Amino acid sequence: MKFFFTNLKDRCVWSWHGVRDTWASEYSFRSWVFANFASILLAFLLPLTSGERALILALGVLVLASELFNTAIERCVDYISEEQHPLAKKAKDAGSAGVAVTAIAAGVAWVVVLVRVFG
Repeated sequence: MKFFFTNLKDRCVWSWHGVRDTWASEYSFRSWVFANFASILLAFLLPLTSGERALILALGVLVLASELFNTAIERCVDYISEEQHPLAKKAKDAGSAGVAVTAIAAGVAWVVVLVRVFG
């Protein structure tokens, strides 16, 4: 059991380092964090059901996770080589597309919820 909690602590520390470093170096991540704060505020101010609120909050967290994955992809590609290469571009573009698709999902959820609330 001690091994489990030591590992858990280490994983939490490493994860926090990743979040902190990404916050410091990635404008896009900071932008999504601020967008999430606005989303969270609206989710609690509007008359949403628990399920709607959970969906909105979870999708916001997924946008942040996808941005962290995208940052990891970009850094790995840049570590391997900073030269222009078609495969490196495809990897970076795919990571960026992942963020976009996740953000679209969050946006669609918001539209559906707002139509129900105000429609």
